[in-house]
Amino acid sequence: QVQLVESGGGLVQPGGSLRLSCAASGSISSINAMGWYRQAPGKERELVAAISSGGSTDYADSVKGRFTISRDNAKNTVYLQMNSLKPEDTAVYYCAANNGPVSSWPTLHEYDYWGQGTQVTVSS
Repeated sequence: QVQLVESGGGLVQPGGSLRLSCAASGSISSINAMGWYRQAPGKERELVAAISSGGSTDYADSVKGRFTISRDNAKNTVYLQMNSLKPEDTAVYYCAANNGPVSSWPTLHEYDYWGQGTQVTVSS
C-alpha cells in the first residue's frame, strides 16, 4: 500500500515558479511510474507529467519546456518544478503512482494510488 502526500502549492503571479513535492510512504524505486495530473473546475483531469522507474519522462504539450518532473529515491519523493506559470495552469495538482507492470505509460485509470491534491493558483 502506497500513500502519497502533495505539498508546495499556492498563489503565484504569471511568470513565476513553484515546486510541488509528492512524498510517498514507501520506496518509489519499486513503482513503475509516478505522475502528476491536474484538474481545473469544470474540466477533466489531465496529465501534466510522468516519470518511469528508469527515469524516462513524459510531458503534456501544454507544459513542455516549462515544467520538469524529477525524483529523489532516497527521500521517496517526486517533484514537479513549474516555471513560467500561466493563468491556465491554475488547477488542483494530484500526484499518482502506478504499480505496474504496464506495456507503456499508464493511463488515468491505470494509476493505483492518488494523493489528495494541492491547489495551484496563477493570478495577478
